Amino acid sequence: MALVNFTNLDFDQIRTSLRDYLRSNSNFTDYDFEGSNLSVILDVLAYNTYISSYNANMISNEVFIDSATLRENVVSLARSIGYVPRSRTASKANVSFFVDTTTTTSPQRPLTLTLKKGIVATSTGTFSGISYVYSIPDDITVPVINGIAEFNNIDIYEGTYVTETYTVDSLTPNQRYVLNNENVDSSLIRVDVRDGQLGPRKKYIQSNNILSVNSDSKIFFIQEIEDQRYELLFGDGILGRKLVSGEIVDISYTITGGETANGVSSFTFNGTIVDNSSFNIISGISLITTNIVSGGGREIESVDSIKKYATKIYAAQNRAVTASDFEAIIPQIYPEAESVSAFGGEDLSPPQYGKVFITIKPENGFFVPNSVKDSIKEKLKQYSVAGIIPEIMDLKYLILEINSTIYYNNNLAPSSEYITSTVSNNIKKYANSSELNKYGARFKYSKFLKIIDDSHESITSNITTVQMRRDLKPELNRLATYEICFGNEFHIKDLRGFNIKSSGFNIPGVQDTVYLSDIPNEGGLTGTIFIFKLDSVQGSKTIKANAGTIDYVKGEINLSAITIESTSKNSGGEPIIEISAIPESNDVIGLQDLYLNLSIDNVTLNTLSDKISSGEDPSGSTYTKTASYSNGTIVRE
Repeated sequence: MALVNFTNLDFDQIRTSLRDYLRSNSNFTDYDFEGSNLSVILDVLAYNTYISSYNANMISNEVFIDSATLRENVVSLARSIGYVPRSRTASKANVSFFVDTTTTTSPQRPLTLTLKKGIVATSTGTFSGISYVYSIPDDITVPVINGIAEFNNIDIYEGTYVTETYTVDSLTPNQRYVLNNENVDSSLIRVDVRDGQLGPRKKYIQSNNILSVNSDSKIFFIQEIEDQRYELLFGDGILGRKLVSGEIVDISYTITGGETANGVSSFTFNGTIVDNSSFNIISGISLITTNIVSGGGREIESVDSIKKYATKIYAAQNRAVTASDFEAIIPQIYPEAESVSAFGGEDLSPPQYGKVFITIKPENGFFVPNSVKDSIKEKLKQYSVAGIIPEIMDLKYLILEINSTIYYNNNLAPSSEYITSTVSNNIKKYANSSELNKYGARFKYSKFLKIIDDSHESITSNITTVQMRRDLKPELNRLATYEICFGNEFHIKDLRGFNIKSSGFNIPGVQDTVYLSDIPNEGGLTGTIFIFKLDSVQGSKTIKANAGTIDYVKGEINLSAITIESTSKNSGGEPIIEISAIPESNDVIGLQDLYLNLSIDNVTLNTLSDKISSGEDPSGSTYTKTASYSNGTIVRE
């Protein structure tokens, strides 16, 4: 009998295999393997085989990017296909201040002032118990006009400014330029090369590809190495200028805390300012005005993210042709993107050929500023082919509203409040998981029910209903048409109407608050939108019978031209009309440009004692039933 299983990872099975092998040998026919010293030897052999099999399995896993778990191995595999993981990103604030040069003691009247690179400010007091330092990577020079130098809209970055100096030595084979610190924001790395101590400085630019690179290009590349540090690679005389022996390389960078400094809003000046005569300016410096609160700080790219995007970037080959190419490239040129969705104009109705539509959910906030959109589109030009026009649209939320009644055995639970708190915490974890709050996400109804049931041993069941909501932002006092897409089929609860609900708004000529609802047409595929107001006698009174159309299958609502004067609700200071509907399927999908959002703020939890399980009412005669279908009023309060 031969030993054929060399990769078994179960100790007992390995030991049994060895024992059976020895028993099959005629030399060991009469041995008692359980009571003899051979039992100890078998344990040692089995243990050794187990360790060897485990190591072989782990080594095999680390060879492939899909199964590798160690960051260094994942990064190394990604490097082989040209992918550089995103570094930690420094939190950035925008500030302004001015300098009154009439109070300075400079021997000459200054013509310009220069804010030197390095530390420029510190957070006033402490933020979350920590004081933060803010720096700039480059000198900033401004003119002095009427004795005042204004430093307006200066971007400052959280972190300590560090400079390292290397001397190029041709006698050192394979000389490496490795940054000594981790937690570096790679976008803030600056490199100057000079001929000796007093030679002129040549600025080198970081490059992420070899397009348009020649033998004289002053560029450098970066790659992540062990311990999340970075190595700089310079040209070889063919792709990029080659460093010459004796040259001095000055590398400056910022060591940052990442997202911990997001939210800092008050700063104290702590930088260095010199005039055009290199005289230090220490007086006349105003207080710092914060234009934009510190934000955008992020942690280094995770292993899961590297696995996801490395292969996509490789497949894109530095060109944006398909929708998936755009989804892979945009996080590289706009690292603040949390989620990206792209789809071709041919998928729209009516089609818009030659266009790709992109929506971006930023890491902080809800919308991408127009200036950033323009910057992204400009950077996309070097990737996209002629004839394809990218259009970046604002984020559209598809909001899930959950109402769940939880039955529990009060003999096993401390209190109903404890059950509510436990379930709420588990829902938060699910809402923040990678399955939701992104484009292309799917709310898995059965999984959600299981999360509730598994939250505590006392929970016996739950009745959970799902609604989906879109928030319409109307243009007040303007005649306009509106299209509201849900991307999911609507459930028709009543053929007589009132299948959708809206919050209130006001229109010209009607004093009362009015609302939107629907009446299905024959067949139930489409319907009509009407406007009504609440009536104490009839319940509702129609104001306008034909205010638009609804497609129940596509999940689309189109409002005819209407002037809206005001709304009953607002979000972030902007007027909105909430429109909700019941999905035909409880598995709701964030289709195309819809960003599926589940927040605990939109989850209602009720608890009821399960008197049958607790033994209070074994017959169930006083059991409280809960409807499995959404009911309630005909409007959103």
